[in-house]
Amino acid sequence: MLIYEIIIDKTMENTKNTSLSKLVPVMLCFFAMGFVDLVGIASNYVKADLGLTDSQANIFPSLVFFWFLIFSVPTGMLMSRIGQKKTVLLSLIVTFASLLLPVFGDSYALMLISFSLLGIGNALMQTSLNPLLSNIVRGDRLASSLTFGQFVKAIASFLAPYIAMWGATQAIPSFDLGWRVLFPIYMVIAILAILLLNATQIEEEKEGQCLALLGKPFILLCFIGIMCHVGIDVGTNTTAPKILMERIGMTLDDAAFATSLYFIFRTAGCFLGSFILRQMSPKSFFGISVVMMLAAMVGLFIFHDKAVIYACIALIGFGNSNVFSVIFSQALLYLPGKKNEVSGLMIMGLFGGTVFPLAMGVASDTSMGQNGAIAVMTVGVLYLLFYTFRIKK
Repeated sequence: MLIYEIIIDKTMENTKNTSLSKLVPVMLCFFAMGFVDLVGIASNYVKADLGLTDSQANIFPSLVFFWFLIFSVPTGMLMSRIGQKKTVLLSLIVTFASLLLPVFGDSYALMLISFSLLGIGNALMQTSLNPLLSNIVRGDRLASSLTFGQFVKAIASFLAPYIAMWGATQAIPSFDLGWRVLFPIYMVIAILAILLLNATQIEEEKEGQCLALLGKPFILLCFIGIMCHVGIDVGTNTTAPKILMERIGMTLDDAAFATSLYFIFRTAGCFLGSFILRQMSPKSFFGISVVMMLAAMVGLFIFHDKAVIYACIALIGFGNSNVFSVIFSQALLYLPGKKNEVSGLMIMGLFGGTVFPLAMGVASDTSMGQNGAIAVMTVGVLYLLFYTFRIKK
C-alpha cells in the first residue's frame, strides 16, 4: 500500500513538472506577444521625428492591427493543417523580422514595413497561442490562465516606453539608435522564445473547420467586445501622452510615462485578476472592470489636473486588464470543440486596433483636441457595459 502511494505521488509530481516545463515557454511567447504594444510609444516618437499630424501618426497603430482582419481567420485554418505550435513558431519568426528592420533606420517607409510585419506576426501569434495554452490548462482554470498570460504580455508592454525613453535620453556606446534601441532588445527575446518553444513537446487536440461562427449571436457579441477592448487599449496607449502634452504642456519624453503607467496598472490588473477570477464570477469582475473604465473616461473629459489624469489612465489600465481574457474564455467555452476557429474569429476582433485609432485621429483633429479621441473610446466602454449583461455566470 505504501509503495502504491509513493508511485501515485511521483506520478502527480511528474505531471506538475511536465505542465510547468510546457507552461514556461508558452508564457515567454506571451511576453513576445506584448511587443505589439510598443507601437503606441513608437508612433509618438515617429510623429515627433517626422513632424506628422495625429491622423498621420495614428496610421501606424492602425496599420499594425489592420492585419488582424486579414490574417486571423486564415490563421485558424492554417492551425488546422500544421498545428498550433508550428503556427506560433511562424509568428515568432515574422516578429523577429519586424524587430530587425528598424535597426537600419527610421524612415517612414521602413517603419510602415516594420509595423506591418509586427502586425502580421502578432495576428498569427494571438490566434494560435491562446488555443495552444488551452491544451495545457483546461476547464475552469482557463480564464485565470489566460489572464496570467495577459499579465506576462503586459510586462513587455509597459517596459517598452521605459526602454524607448532610456534610448532617447542616453548615449549608448557603439549604437546610434536612440529610442529604437527597444527593437534589438526585444528581438533577442524573440529568438529565445523560438528556441524554447521549438524544444517543447505539446499534444494538440484535432479539430474541424467552421467559418460561419459569426452567425451565432453570442460569438458576434464576443467579437465586437474584443474590438472595443483592443480599441480602448491601443487608443489609451497612443492618446495618453498626447492628453498630458495638450493639457499640461509636457514634453514627449516626460509624457511617455503615461503609457507606462497604463501598462503598469494593466499588468497589476492581470496579475490580480488571475487570482480574483478563481474566487469571483467572470460576470461580476467584468462589470466592476467596465465601471472603472467608464468613471475614468468621464474624468478625462472633465478634469485637467495632472494627478487626476494619471488616476484616470491607471483606472483604464486596471479596468481593461481582464476584458480580453474573460471574453475570449467565454467564446471558447461556448464552443469548446471549435477552438481554432473561435480563436481565429476572436483575434480578428483585434482589428478594433485599426478602427479606433483612425476614428480617434479624425475626431481629435476635427475637435482640435484629445476630447474627440476620448469620446471614441467612451463608445467602446459603453458597448462593454452592454456586453456585461450577456456574460454567463
